[in-house]
Amino acid sequence: TQSTWGKVICPLPRVVLVCVVCVLCVVMFTGIIEEIGTVLSLEEKLQKLWNGGEEMGVELTISASMVLEGTILGASIAVNGTCLTVTELSPDSFKVGLAGETLRRTNLGGLKVGDPVNLERGLQAGARTDGHFVQGHVDGTGVILEKTPDGDSIWLKIQTSSDIMKYIVEKGFIAVDGTSLTVCHVNLEESWFDFMMIPYTQKKVITASKLVGAKVNLEPDVLAKYVERSVGGLSARVSKMETLFADSLKSIMERLDKLESNRNC
Repeated sequence: TQSTWGKVICPLPRVVLVCVVCVLCVVMFTGIIEEIGTVLSLEEKLQKLWNGGEEMGVELTISASMVLEGTILGASIAVNGTCLTVTELSPDSFKVGLAGETLRRTNLGGLKVGDPVNLERGLQAGARTDGHFVQGHVDGTGVILEKTPDGDSIWLKIQTSSDIMKYIVEKGFIAVDGTSLTVCHVNLEESWFDFMMIPYTQKKVITASKLVGAKVNLEPDVLAKYVERSVGGLSARVSKMETLFADSLKSIMERLDKLESNRNC
C-alpha cells in the first residue's frame, strides 16, 4: 500500500526482506562446531595482492578428520569462526592462508603449534541450521574478563569494543570463536556481555578452556547490521522531513508576525 506516510515507512519492510534474502545467500556456517583441530604449523610468507603488490601473510596448517570429509580444494572451513579457503589437503590435515586483514581482525595471528582450534565446514544447501546464520566474517576480538562456575555450567564475561557492542543484545545470537551462543547480559557502559556454557558445549569447543585475559573472535548477528542500515536510512528521511516542517513552520510564523505588525500600523 502507498500513502504520503507510507512512502517513508513502506520501504523498510522491503529492505528488511532483501536483507534476509541476502543473508540466506551468503551465509556460510551455523556456529555448531564439528570438531577441534590442532595447529601443526604457521609459516610467514609474502602473498601477492590483487593490485600486484605484496603483503606479509601466514600459511596455517591444521590437523583434522571430520571436517576433511567431502572437503575439496577451494572449499571453506571456519577456523575459530573465521571463514578460510582450503589451499592444500592431505589425508589428515589441511592448509589455509591468512591475509593481513585476517591477522588484524582475529586471534589467529596469536596461534602457536599445538594450539586447539574450533572447526566447521561450510553449510550445505538444504542442511539443518541448528545454531544461527554465521558468515565467518569476524568483526574483531574480545577479552575474557571472568569465568564463573554455576553448577556444572560456566559463565563467561567478554569485554570488547563499542563498535562491536552496539550490535550485541540480550538474548540475541553471537558467534564466539565460531560457536553459536546466546547472550545473557549486556553492559554497554562497561562494554561487556556474558553467556553460559553447558557441560556438553564446554567439551566440544575451545572457549571454555581458555584462561582469563585470552582473546576470542567475535561476530555479532549480521541481521543487526542490516537493520541498522535500513533504520539509518529511515531516520535520515524522517530527520529531513522534520527539518522541512520546522522551516515551513518558521516561515509561517514570520508571515503571521509581519501581518500582525502591519495591522497594528
